[in-house]
Amino acid sequence: MNLLYLLDEKISRVEKVLIFALLTVMILLAFLQIVLRNFFATGIDWGDSLVRYLVVWVGFIGAAIAVREDKHITIDILSRWISGAGSRIIQSISHLISAIVCGLLTWASIKFTMFEAQMGSTAFMDLPVWMPELIIPVTFGIMTLRYALCLLREIAE
Repeated sequence: MNLLYLLDEKISRVEKVLIFALLTVMILLAFLQIVLRNFFATGIDWGDSLVRYLVVWVGFIGAAIAVREDKHITIDILSRWISGAGSRIIQSISHLISAIVCGLLTWASIKFTMFEAQMGSTAFMDLPVWMPELIIPVTFGIMTLRYALCLLREIAE
């Protein structure tokens, strides 16, 4: 159990560095594209595609961070009226369902990415389209792990 929490902590550190780096590159590249287009009537051919993929990466990494920090979107109608042990049971059920859904989305996104690899399309600069899409199954897998850890923590308490 401690190994899983340690793994989650290491993943969290990588996420923080990645989100900072990706946001920085995304903002600088978008700004550079604007300057190049408006003042020099040119641009970087692959710049817009890279920015689009960076938006996807930042969004998925942000979702994984939100799950870790328990800041994700929730529907907590029942938790307003129920407290104590009932609230914990509802929270555990919520974590279980979220883990199952994220697990299914992990599996579906792996199949999607494999299908994209078979198609042989390219994203930008001759990079296969499946490579930037790898963030989808990776982050859904991380979210599955985190919801499962939340469930185990609720059960332990």
